[in-house]
Amino acid sequence: MSASAVYVLDLKGKVLICRNYRGDVDMSEVEHFMPILMEKEEEGMLSPILAHGGVRFMWIKHNNLYLVATSKKNACVSLVFSFLYKVVQVFSEYFKELEEESIRDNFVIIYELLDELMDFGYPQTTDSKILQEYITQEGHKLETGAPRPPATVTNAVSWRSEGIKYRKNEVFLDVIESVNLLVSANGNVLRSEIVGSIKMRVFLSGMPELRLGLNDKVLFDNTGRGKSKSVELEDVKFHQCVRLSRFENDRTISFIPPDGEFELMSYRLNTHVKPLIWIESVIEKHSHSRIEYMIKAKSQFKRRSTANNVEIHIPVPNDADSPKFKTTVGSVKWVPENSEIVWSIKSFPGGKEYLMRAHFGLPSVEAEDKEGKPPISVKFEIPYFTTSGIQITSSGPSERPRQPRPRWRWAPGGSTRRKHLPSLPQGGGALDTSHPPSHAWDPSFSRHTCSTVATLVSDVLSPTRGLSVRSLVSLSPESVWGKGSKIFPSRDQTQPSVLSSSQTPKRSETLARPLAARGSCPARRATVLFPSCWTL
Repeated sequence: MSASAVYVLDLKGKVLICRNYRGDVDMSEVEHFMPILMEKEEEGMLSPILAHGGVRFMWIKHNNLYLVATSKKNACVSLVFSFLYKVVQVFSEYFKELEEESIRDNFVIIYELLDELMDFGYPQTTDSKILQEYITQEGHKLETGAPRPPATVTNAVSWRSEGIKYRKNEVFLDVIESVNLLVSANGNVLRSEIVGSIKMRVFLSGMPELRLGLNDKVLFDNTGRGKSKSVELEDVKFHQCVRLSRFENDRTISFIPPDGEFELMSYRLNTHVKPLIWIESVIEKHSHSRIEYMIKAKSQFKRRSTANNVEIHIPVPNDADSPKFKTTVGSVKWVPENSEIVWSIKSFPGGKEYLMRAHFGLPSVEAEDKEGKPPISVKFEIPYFTTSGIQITSSGPSERPRQPRPRWRWAPGGSTRRKHLPSLPQGGGALDTSHPPSHAWDPSFSRHTCSTVATLVSDVLSPTRGLSVRSLVSLSPESVWGKGSKIFPSRDQTQPSVLSSSQTPKRSETLARPLAARGSCPARRATVLFPSCWTL
């Protein structure tokens, strides 16, 4: 069982938009949500699940909005919260920023999205890529006939639409890790964990299948490789495009990616982590109603790495005033609404150590604080660095099934008659693959490699079996032939003698003609060199 209704409220508890899915809960029940929320907040017993009578309120807060789901029966709470966060993600991709103003400006689209996101209280289509195909902010022309659902909804690959084309195929991959540490006043690490994710931006044409290999400990153990550089992943969560059966078999991540940006996988590691930025603090309270802080920050990672946008949040008493700061690097700002000072360092190289001093006046100091002291928190970013040591060991397109071999025919120059010969015919001509006949000659060659050209030349040019393929094939830039230039020599320009196998054609005596063979390397053009002394 899932949600009975979904509401979007402002900070005052006023309903901006709502959708009743099951009809078993009175829509006016949401009026009790805000009073209960404020009461629990004052008592310090705030919970993500509130109750009034037999109705349960499951809620999250995003910016200046409350998203609330109600249920009267035994609902799967984790499913409801996952759905609410998915609603926030979809709305944010549609409206850039999900705020009260964006809700008021897009009532029609939001109602359409709510109808597609959930049906009778059960989540349905929650992928924003699919929703954006048929729920847009532009108007649609009236179409006759029965409406059809988008192909991506019913396809086996529902997360990627067909017919995607790019002039340049690109894939960007980022490994992002967050380190959560709790250190005692004595310097002992009480708790440490690493939460990571692999995010991709894909701009590929067609339906590509990609594969990704990691230095997974399970894979290294199965293959007998060393364990020093392996990582034991926990709580792995994959995008729906990943083939889970193949990952279980050989630990290879094989998938057909969605178009654009998405999160391929997330993971967690419970391992002992050394603090990357170590903080030492000395706090002195004086009898003359003042308090002094001395904070030392030391980076404990390699010198070749640099931490960016470092923020050190240091809590101070609520009644502190008259701040004075002195630091060796960066800037310090007092945030009285949060009762803290923020030491900001734009760039923090590895192996460095910096100091900061702060002085506050305390006009109402009477005795020691009875409450616990909040901890110092540090936020930073280190590019090209992973704490867990996870690595992308292999990546690229998966091997596709072998395609049928194309059939070639020889179209002699100046004639429309088809002639299929295993050797180069008289009179010159050009290879044509536009409409191959059923009885056309079928050479054996590999389609998806640069050896296509070499094999084709060795099979077609039977009079030159003695020549090496290297002397016939050259991976060179495009030929400089103009529109009026003749690619093949005329019959009068040719010599009757045949080149022997011991002779090597010179560059000045050759005429180049690009070979239009599908499947050759896209970065370089294959060119076949025909010596001018051949009898054509």
